[in-house]
Amino acid sequence: MRRAIDTLFGRLVVIVIGMLVLSHVAWFAIIRFERDNVQTRFAVEEAVFLVEAVRQHIANTPDQPLPPRVRVVALASPDVPRQPDEDMPPPLQRFVEDLKDRLPDGTDVRLNEPGGPPSVWVHGAKDSGWIVVPVQPLRPPRSRDRMLVWLALIFSTAVLAALFGAWQLQYPLRSLAQAVGRFGRGQPTPPVPERGPRELRQLTHGFNQMVREVSQTESDRAVMLAGVAHDLKTPLARLRLRAEMMDDEKMRDGVVRDVDSMAHIVDQFLVFAHDRPDGSEPVPVDEQCERIARAYRAVSPGAQPIRLKLEAGPSFALPAATLDRMLSNLLDNAHAYGAPPVVIETRREAKGWVLSVSDHGKGIAPDDLIKASRPFVRLDPARGGSGHSGLGLAIVERLARRVGGECEIGNRAEGGLQVAMTFPFDIATQPVEERRSGPQHEERVL
Repeated sequence: MRRAIDTLFGRLVVIVIGMLVLSHVAWFAIIRFERDNVQTRFAVEEAVFLVEAVRQHIANTPDQPLPPRVRVVALASPDVPRQPDEDMPPPLQRFVEDLKDRLPDGTDVRLNEPGGPPSVWVHGAKDSGWIVVPVQPLRPPRSRDRMLVWLALIFSTAVLAALFGAWQLQYPLRSLAQAVGRFGRGQPTPPVPERGPRELRQLTHGFNQMVREVSQTESDRAVMLAGVAHDLKTPLARLRLRAEMMDDEKMRDGVVRDVDSMAHIVDQFLVFAHDRPDGSEPVPVDEQCERIARAYRAVSPGAQPIRLKLEAGPSFALPAATLDRMLSNLLDNAHAYGAPPVVIETRREAKGWVLSVSDHGKGIAPDDLIKASRPFVRLDPARGGSGHSGLGLAIVERLARRVGGECEIGNRAEGGLQVAMTFPFDIATQPVEERRSGPQHEERVL
């Protein structure tokens, strides 16, 4: 099961959002703390200014009235508030301490009793009474903190910009990963645009160069192999014609068998060297498996029985020529080296359509499984004289990858070799032009 967190973009999103959340929360805490400090300092400066102004007013113009909410109270007045206690909130304690620091030594500072307008009472050593001045509330009540609104707006904008940047960063890498997957499956791989950071451009450039060199090498090898195989067809035809004219029947039959084996090897070479995508129309795999099994039985009456187990349904379709070549090679391989019955099975799984061919023989040694699909590799030296070139499974794997599938070769638990090919669900929906340019339960014995 694919998870979004497993992708590069998903992890970039998690990192970016996590860092933005952490930074915004830290900045919010710092701004709130600094705002409280600034508010306290402003209130202290305002109170000091008013106290000094009242003192100047009393000294210079005692007969003039004081401004509203500013007054001088006698020392023995019952309205004088009591000394501040230790249960005072921290902001108010900080305000009183800062105010005492700004006033002369020995100044007594008290706050108005709760319930009345906020004011501060100041009595210095030279003051004849208490100077009462208003102060701004340190924490005015607010229905909504606007800072949170601005923080949410800035955070949303930053997240969108960061996600766009992360997408721009991972998009070239995703294109490169898709091209690597196509190249690994043997499908045509067009050059990947060289975009993104310098290191990614260098990586993309190296990949494009590697694809060009590998494609050129494969093309040269395919041309050479196809040329040799094609040039051998004419001498083989002449050799067979001359063999038919031999008088010795035993020698004639031996030469004809050898010529037929060589012709079969040449045909395998031509199929393996064919490097163009299959442009034939897709056909239902279940129906085609039935036709191939009947045709195989008709051509070889003494061949091993073929058992069909077709469960995929009509939605599973593959190009006709590719399907015929894969099944023909697998049936030839099973009949030559396996044991009856040979089972052709189709089914639908979570990861795609599955087409498998298995037999009930001895299978392949575990150490040789990795070499089974390599071209020109014969796992049994005794097979060399039977018209086999070691290309059967290699052709099957190449054909499966060419149409976007994967081929897995392994031994069955009950015994025998099984070749399972898995194809994506959309393989049959691809238009013919795209494939040319790139890439009910039933069981019976026939």
